[in-house]
Amino acid sequence: MPLLTDDGKLRIESLAVSPYDANAYIVVCAETRESVLIDAPGRADLLLAKLEGTQPKVLLITHGHFDHTGALQALRAKLGVPVAAHAADAGGLPVSPDILLGHEDEVTVGHLELTVIHTPGHTPGGLCFHLARHLRLFAGDTLFPGGPGRTGSPADFQAIVTSIRDRLLPLPDETAVYPGHGEFTSIGACRAEFTEFSARPHPPELCGGVLWRDS
Repeated sequence: MPLLTDDGKLRIESLAVSPYDANAYIVVCAETRESVLIDAPGRADLLLAKLEGTQPKVLLITHGHFDHTGALQALRAKLGVPVAAHAADAGGLPVSPDILLGHEDEVTVGHLELTVIHTPGHTPGGLCFHLARHLRLFAGDTLFPGGPGRTGSPADFQAIVTSIRDRLLPLPDETAVYPGHGEFTSIGACRAEFTEFSARPHPPELCGGVLWRDS
């Protein structure tokens, strides 16, 4: 499980779980040992082992797709902590969420504050979680290196572009972006790619697996 950050105040570990290599993130306040898990794709046993020695407070879900929620039922049963998600994706979860999150809500974990950013497009209830003081963004399937998350219609594509342009790209360039699958990137790199994309015309039916530089 890669250790992404451990600076005495914040500890972040990630785990990519097959078959779709969805990323789960454990975020720990190093001073209080309180923690959250962001997404629960699978391997409940391994995630529980990695949470040992911390005090889990909540299970945060970026969106309702099964490759991000496969271990959710087992983890909630074992940990006895609430599940938090957006209302628009609640019906697709294997368990009913205990907390419904909205745009700009705050989730406190020890001395850490995660700001909720609602980013519809990949799903109606897509969420990102922003650790502003530590310049970290957990982007779910909204933003990846090279492009947005997959969309099922032109309207969904326009929605995810709006989410990214208006709610994510205004963040500082040096903000690390931790997506729901694959490698990490930064807001600065994403902004440069999006700027190139925005400077070109695009067909109105554009959607699916879009790459900024190839579209």
